[in-house]
Amino acid sequence: MSHEYIRFIEVLKGLSSKDGSTIDPEAKLLLDEIAIQHFKNTPLTVSDLMALKHIASPATIHRKLDSLLQANLVELKFEGDNRRTKFISITKTGDRYLSNLSKAMIKAVKLA
Repeated sequence: MSHEYIRFIEVLKGLSSKDGSTIDPEAKLLLDEIAIQHFKNTPLTVSDLMALKHIASPATIHRKLDSLLQANLVELKFEGDNRRTKFISITKTGDRYLSNLSKAMIKAVKLA
């Protein structure tokens, strides 16, 4: 049996305790969705995020989005003259957080 995933979890725990950027599992799932679309250059809108019912209810998603905003991992932006649609993008802090996760994954694989 391969234990790379277990090593990855252990490395993540160490990372979270060092930088204090622990977010709960539902917020992490939202951040993953936001990051995927952000890096595809197709950012999600707040409405798109609220429609992700496989993650949580809209009310829970709203609370988790607030926690991501407060942690400065994501921000809301308007595009062009449209002031009704808010797009969610990754902040510099969020980019560093995701970069640290990538480094943790690489470290876990090297430990294998």
